[in-house]
Amino acid sequence: MIRCLLITSSLAALAACTTPPDPEPTFDDSAFVAAIPQEEPKPERVEIVETAIPLPLPGQMKPINEKGDKPVKPLSPDKAIEEGRSGALIEPSLDGFVNAVQVYPYTEGALYRLYASPGQVSDIALQPGESLVSVSAGDTVRWVVGDTASGSGATARAHVLVKPVNPNIRTNLMIATDRRTYHLELESTYGSYMAALSWRYPQDELAGIAARNVAAKEADDASIDQGLNLDALNFAYRISGDKPVWTPVRVFDDGRQVFIQMPEAAQGSDLPPLFVLGTSGKAELVNYRVRGSYYIVDRLFEAAELRLGTRPQTKVRITKGAAKPKSPLFGG
Repeated sequence: MIRCLLITSSLAALAACTTPPDPEPTFDDSAFVAAIPQEEPKPERVEIVETAIPLPLPGQMKPINEKGDKPVKPLSPDKAIEEGRSGALIEPSLDGFVNAVQVYPYTEGALYRLYASPGQVSDIALQPGESLVSVSAGDTVRWVVGDTASGSGATARAHVLVKPVNPNIRTNLMIATDRRTYHLELESTYGSYMAALSWRYPQDELAGIAARNVAAKEADDASIDQGLNLDALNFAYRISGDKPVWTPVRVFDDGRQVFIQMPEAAQGSDLPPLFVLGTSGKAELVNYRVRGSYYIVDRLFEAAELRLGTRPQTKVRITKGAAKPKSPLFGG
């Protein structure tokens, strides 16, 4: 009886051992999408052809007196003020409208015309992020002047609202902000009116382009070379000689160019010029460029020296050795 039990248990164990494993899960290859490496977009540099200049106002351009005419008599103060005001006045133009908004080019000292009408509100929109300091109108009895804001945070925008009580009246308006001052001439008419006006700012646009160029330069300085071949890098260079603060950290080439990395401590000191030693042993100047903390030499050399000073002269020699075999960790 015991023998039968042993045989039965042995057969059960064998049956358990011979049970096939669960099949591996299958995957649909068509459901996989290959990953595509993408480079981060780099800011492009913009060439500034002409810097922003003050906007020439009407009446400022005068003909040159070539015939030697008699000098014009000076104007009376009242006449000079009137001509100066009318010459600085900028009227709305059809080309300046963006939908129903008249967009003026901002320049210091200009007078901007705003046509309003009784029963209608005209909106004066300031630059986003500009904070309103004060608003002053010449006639606060027949003109209703108020202010409001739209947006929030960095996109918050101040608005000055004006509305005349009667037609055929005029006044002036001065708006002071934390960035600039606006001067406006308000005129009330029966029918036509300007729903809104705002400004564009050439100086700010120029500053934005300059900041964009700085960001592009910093992005270029952060990378050594976009076409650097990592598989061809050769670090077999020996650094000898003096040990100044600007002693290179490492030297390598990619088969076309030599890259000399300077230490961070050298950024605040005078950087030495680079001399390549020719076959005769004489030092020759070589063309190279500095990008960030790297000297980039557009040719290969067997020996070179960094030299600074005269007596005594500090020298650091860079000598190329035999190419070292790559480590298996890096595909060698």
